[in-house]
Amino acid sequence: MSLALVHSRAKSGVQAPAVRVEVYLAAGLPVLNMVGLPEAAVRESRDRVRAAISCAQLEFPNRRITVNLAPADLPKDGGRFDLPLALGILAANGAIDPQALNDYEFLGELALTGELRAIDGVLPAVLAAKQAGRRMIVPLGNAAEAGLARAEHIYTARTLMEVVHHLRGDFCLPNAAVHCDFIEAPMPDMADVRGQHSARRAMEIAAAGGHHILLIGSPGCGKTLLASRLPGILPMASDQEAIESAAIASVSGRGLDLTRFRQRGFRSPHHTSSAVALAGGGTQPRPGEISLAHNGVLFLDELAEWDRKSLEVLRQPLESGTVSISRASNTAEFPARFQLVAAMNPCPCGWFGDSSGRCRCTPDAIERYRGKLSGPLLDRIDIHLAMTRLNHEELHLNGPSGESSAAVRERVIRARQVQMDRAGTGNAHLSQLQLQSHCQLASSDQELLDKAMNALQLSARATYRILRVARTIADLAGSAAIETPH
Repeated sequence: MSLALVHSRAKSGVQAPAVRVEVYLAAGLPVLNMVGLPEAAVRESRDRVRAAISCAQLEFPNRRITVNLAPADLPKDGGRFDLPLALGILAANGAIDPQALNDYEFLGELALTGELRAIDGVLPAVLAAKQAGRRMIVPLGNAAEAGLARAEHIYTARTLMEVVHHLRGDFCLPNAAVHCDFIEAPMPDMADVRGQHSARRAMEIAAAGGHHILLIGSPGCGKTLLASRLPGILPMASDQEAIESAAIASVSGRGLDLTRFRQRGFRSPHHTSSAVALAGGGTQPRPGEISLAHNGVLFLDELAEWDRKSLEVLRQPLESGTVSISRASNTAEFPARFQLVAAMNPCPCGWFGDSSGRCRCTPDAIERYRGKLSGPLLDRIDIHLAMTRLNHEELHLNGPSGESSAAVRERVIRARQVQMDRAGTGNAHLSQLQLQSHCQLASSDQELLDKAMNALQLSARATYRILRVARTIADLAGSAAIETPH
């Protein structure tokens, strides 16, 4: 009778809860039983592990094997438990000293040859292991991702046999941090945008305060071009923000682009995307587009063409910055603090208000088209901007280029630093109490705002939105107080 314990990590949203892989060998008919809510991919690991151990020229015990994945009420999926299961069997059979496993956590899928294959969700697991004070061994294919944690004792291995030799003390596996080397990829530049001075100014204000923005204009006026340049004028992500975004990408199963590690993400889903694609979901919940855009930009083009049910899932995350996905077996919460940039045409044909006069849409058709967007959703978008088509002089390729992203970013960074020094957060996320403290108005300015509220029938949220945007404009102007021009 033999018993071995191996530490590992499951995947639950962007969390990595600890899992104890307990392996028990006893006399009896050769069989491997697995308990502890293993899903199909986990149950199938018995065949992969048996072949991998045999190919490594090690003995697979011809005994009754019982494996418990604790805690028993936590669902386990994927091939991430192959390596800890194989090591537990070897330790219980005496091929490895069970005490050598105590200070380690293991993750990795095994090929039939004993080679370790990369898995999803390694970064959250590495961060959790670092916090728990344990070492971790991961597949070489996850080396660059694991190296982002900058942990001292995170090792990478190519095969099961390499892990066995490391645990026996024959040699030491390489540290994952040596693989964490990346070059920032170039981003689209605002200098490509010609004309559209009001729109450029609006994008700068949105970037400085973190405000959501809606661009309304005829086809070809530059809405998509402007939206794609917004990440280039945003400050680089902080260490914490970059790790948060990387952890979401890690658990998404879509891969982690290390060339853009510190750059703000830019997600642009197609307008036929479903509510699940936006918010996330699945039997084992995975992040959707709004979470993949965390700390970055979510661009929704052709906003009026989106299914209304899909757009309505944005309402709560726009306020709370998180999205909770509930399923029968478990619930996962994903961060979703993104900056929304939306674009739409003013009417079904797209030419309403254009100087060419070619729009033939009826007032009823225009009303139905704009009515696809709910009032509560539009009320959460800070800036609504109407754009016009460029004239031939502005479109001339030999004309002067616009201001570069680097120049605009400098002003944005200065304004954001003012906001952080004053309130510890961007103006777009100021609470009502912070608004009362940092957005005080003079009597004449307050009178102007009161008249606007009455004349335009503004909601309380819209009024606070005006104050937040005005506070950002004042910060860009270097003004300590909000005044009428702001």
